[in-house]
Formats: sequence, C-alpha cells, structure tokens
Amino acid sequence: MSDLSKLAEEIIAFEKQKHMADNDVAFGSQLSVERIHNIKSMTSAPTDEEVRLLRRFMKNTK
Repeated sequence: MSDLSKLAEEIIAFEKQKHMADNDVAFGSQLSVERIHNIKSMTSAPTDEEVRLLRRFMKNTK
C-alpha cells in the first residue's frame, strides 16, 4: 500500500469516526475542499506540508 492510499484511507476513517464531511476537514486543516477531494480520490499526491496539516488536525481533534 502506498503512502498516498494510506493517507486517503486515514482521512476516510477519520471522517467516519468523527462524523465529519470533507468541508469540516478542509476548514480544520486549512486546506481547500478540492485538495481534500483530490487526496482522497488519489488523483494528486499531497505535499509534505499538506500531510503535516492533515495529520496534525486529525491528531488534535477530539
């Protein structure tokens, strides 16, 4: 499994667990909804900064 698909799976699992939509993740991580969609659909690779922002948001969201 590539890191890209691992991150996409992490985002999807997080959204299900927290009952969040892409808009919520985008707002909380300070990324655009379009970037969240692209990362989840694996149409483009996230930058290191995007990975950091997403993981920080998911880690700090109770």
